[in-house]
Amino acid sequence: MRTVYLDNNATTQVAPEVTDAMLPFFRDLWGNPSSMHYFGGQVARHVEAAREQVAALLGADPSEIVFTSCGTESDNAAIRGAAEAAGRNVRIITSRVEHPAVLGPCRHLKEQGCDVVEIGVDADGQLNLEELRKALGAGPAVVSLMWANNETGVIFPMETIARMAKEAGGILHTDAVQAVGKIPIDLRGISVDMLSLSGHKLHAPKGIGALFIRRKTKVLPWMLGGHQERGRRAGTENVPYIVGLGRACELAAANIQEKITRVAALRDKLEAGILAACPDTRVNGDRKNRLPNTTNVSFQYIEGEAILYHLSDIGVAASSGSACTSGSLEPSRVIRAMGVPFTAAHGSIRFSLSRYNTEEEIAFVIEHMPAIVNRLRALSPFVK
Repeated sequence: MRTVYLDNNATTQVAPEVTDAMLPFFRDLWGNPSSMHYFGGQVARHVEAAREQVAALLGADPSEIVFTSCGTESDNAAIRGAAEAAGRNVRIITSRVEHPAVLGPCRHLKEQGCDVVEIGVDADGQLNLEELRKALGAGPAVVSLMWANNETGVIFPMETIARMAKEAGGILHTDAVQAVGKIPIDLRGISVDMLSLSGHKLHAPKGIGALFIRRKTKVLPWMLGGHQERGRRAGTENVPYIVGLGRACELAAANIQEKITRVAALRDKLEAGILAACPDTRVNGDRKNRLPNTTNVSFQYIEGEAILYHLSDIGVAASSGSACTSGSLEPSRVIRAMGVPFTAAHGSIRFSLSRYNTEEEIAFVIEHMPAIVNRLRALSPFVK
């Protein structure tokens, strides 16, 4: 059975060029980069070369890049490190549609006594800037807002957000895990203080990430016990994966225009084909300001999980915004925050593409979607 993989916002396949770059560091160059001797020390220059590759993709200085294990660690290190540096009475501003890797630490800090404000979004999934302005008006805060939403692909106006945060004296962190490598990012022109990214979202392996920390940003180290990463993240460097992340960032920089054009065209073809072939469907989120690889489609009167099972049966991998909680299906909190009607919220499916997808794969999905939807609607108690 063929596999049509359209779940690239969950994880991506490791690029062959990335695997090739990593292999020598398992077989030959396996020394500790912190060692004084040549065998280990020679590895350090490869770590620094990867740091330069990551920095180049972001428009940052290599000294501002800290390697971590994943996006979740980067988010925790940024939010909790900045909050600890700011003191016990710190205010934290985030949004209701953030990834759990951001909402988790924010809500943990709220339990510890911090004032946490969660900003809402409009029907298109765009951040309510007036709510943000009011929250910032209460005084300096640690602000953590995503660059692009993992479920809908909606891109927040980060330049405007950064300007507002700076004018209010805040520290701004952005979870850019879904944005890095898909849209151009140049931190030389946007006053973001910290940015999280994850390797496995841009064709590097799982288990490696990075955190951009702008110079002079007050953030305490998350992991202690060693001098690595200039004292900002203790622990022996995961050299093969760091090298892989660097190569993936280099590839992303070279292929970013393809994401904006060819991949976006495939996304649009898939979206248009589904809407034309399946009545009572809708696209969720801002269709203008979104990632080029992502579409979130709601199929009214049926459950997203049922659609996914049928897609999986024919080899198509996608994801749903719904989750099974305590034996009952609950629609995605992101979709609910946007006010999507009940009959559509439960049937939301995210299709997320990569540069490895083809025209033939998109045509295959469009061909099979009507039969799946019609079969499920014939069983639905909501269809008259």
